Amino acid sequence: MERIGVIGCGLMGSGIAEVSARAGLDVVVVERDRDALDHGRRRLEASLHKARDAGKISANDTSLAERRVTFSLDFADLADLSLVIEAVAEDRAIKLDVFSRLDAVLRDPHAIMATNTSSIPIATVASATTRPENVVGLHFFNPVPVMKLVEVTPSLLTSESTIAAAREFARDSLGKTPIASPDRAGFVVNALLIPYLLAAIRMVESGVASAEDVDTAMTLGCAHPLGPLALTDLIGLDTTAAVAESLYAEFRETQYATPPLLARMIDAGRLGRKSGRGFYLYGT
Repeated sequence: MERIGVIGCGLMGSGIAEVSARAGLDVVVVERDRDALDHGRRRLEASLHKARDAGKISANDTSLAERRVTFSLDFADLADLSLVIEAVAEDRAIKLDVFSRLDAVLRDPHAIMATNTSSIPIATVASATTRPENVVGLHFFNPVPVMKLVEVTPSLLTSESTIAAAREFARDSLGKTPIASPDRAGFVVNALLIPYLLAAIRMVESGVASAEDVDTAMTLGCAHPLGPLALTDLIGLDTTAAVAESLYAEFRETQYATPPLLARMIDAGRLGRKSGRGFYLYGT
């Protein structure tokens, strides 16, 4: 597998494109419009240059990786690929539309259609295609160049050859560590992580402790590298809420219910992800 496609060039899509290019693969990145494409290109280049400046990759490898990535607004440029990874917004309707369009354009009947969804069941995504046996979850973690884990999630209809190829791609091509994950909302990581993040938000909401003290408690008391509220900011408050809603819709358990404080912060435009104030003000 020497060429892959990535649909979406936000935080996750640009990271997946970057690690693939750094691994020697040619990458076709497709975005919805010119502004998103240009922003994604700048994000990817900035990440490569940061790695270069930190001595993690050479200047020559940085240049090679940049040349391996091409950017497009046309799904037709994905037609001849054998693996395409979707990394668009965590929105069911958007993902289903993407997979319907991708299914229509891919010429290889065995081409793998992977989704980076963090919460939506793979069977739901696969329902938008005529070849659900080729659809699999490849859930990367942010920041993709740093985080080693990939959740590989098949649906009941995913073929064994698709599962094996997805694991091989993550492990052998990208040097990641794949784990087998069940096809249920939240998979493994988010089914455990989201209740923890929401519990931290409820603790601040009820006045039990400040955001700073909650994060200090978990970094110094439990040796977590990042406190739950700083992590929520990094993930994005809107993304956290979207995953929580998917989990609550499937399981109807109160631990997945969105706290009112989180909803109010999102309504006020406090989204985290360094693009707006979450629990902390980033970029200052």
